[in-house]
Amino acid sequence: MSDSSTSGTTRKHTALPKARILIEALPWLTRHHGKIVVIKFGGNAMVDEELKAAFAQDVVFLRHAGLKPVVVHGGGPQISAALDRHGIVSEFRAGLRVTTEDAMDVVRMVLAGQVQRELVGLLNQHGPFAVGLTGEDAHTITATRHTPEIDGERIDIGRVGEITAIDTGAIEALLADGRIPVVSSVARSQDDGHVYNVNADTAAAALAAALGAETLMVLTDVEGLYEDWPHSDEVISRLTASQLERLLPELSSGMVPKMEGCLHAVRGGVTTARVIDGRVQHSILLEIFTDEGIGTMVVPDDYEGDAQ
Repeated sequence: MSDSSTSGTTRKHTALPKARILIEALPWLTRHHGKIVVIKFGGNAMVDEELKAAFAQDVVFLRHAGLKPVVVHGGGPQISAALDRHGIVSEFRAGLRVTTEDAMDVVRMVLAGQVQRELVGLLNQHGPFAVGLTGEDAHTITATRHTPEIDGERIDIGRVGEITAIDTGAIEALLADGRIPVVSSVARSQDDGHVYNVNADTAAAALAAALGAETLMVLTDVEGLYEDWPHSDEVISRLTASQLERLLPELSSGMVPKMEGCLHAVRGGVTTARVIDGRVQHSILLEIFTDEGIGTMVVPDDYEGDAQ
């Protein structure tokens, strides 16, 4: 008798922390219920098998918790590997990769036919949720040729696009049907009949703003935005749009499109934009449903919410 009652007591005590974690999530569940969250999938989370599986679990959890997740992805490492396999040499102008006609065919194939398919498959192991589309589908993303200015000169980098319009109709229809849209960052052309490769961070931010999302989350391979890199690894946990704007010229090139995306999102009506460490399993759940959160959160200048 005493043995069974002791084991019962032990069981209750070991289960209690789990209950506390669930209760801690309650205010966040209440706040985010029914809201759209756009997640940019990238970095190490995109190539590590365990992180990929954890990402899929997180996204399906959000869907079951009453949120409306939308996933946007690029595929830098996979594109580079496929270009090598096809013997297409990457050309660079002023340090920027040129996307030629041949390269664009590979980009389109890899994003829509490989990366997206794998992600849709991982999500759909948990139920009939994920539906893949590219920016070409239903005019979701429209772009024109992007010609960056380097040292006062316009550089032609081929089939790289600058987003000019977003049509959220197909994504909203999928969300209304309880699905999880998975969007590849390929855009239709506004003016020349071509398709364009667009930066996935930029695409995620533009979609978040157009959808009126509650949150934009960008997965990266760093802990967040560092206070004084490389002299310190202290992460800025929160900053306003104006504070971020002042910091942008000092950021490393890899962080610029991510932080510009966050800035564009919050200036476009998204409540919060977050850069989070995709190397941490279940980082999405930690960020959305716990008091601590991880990474760097960008908020509008007049933000009146609390810590998360």
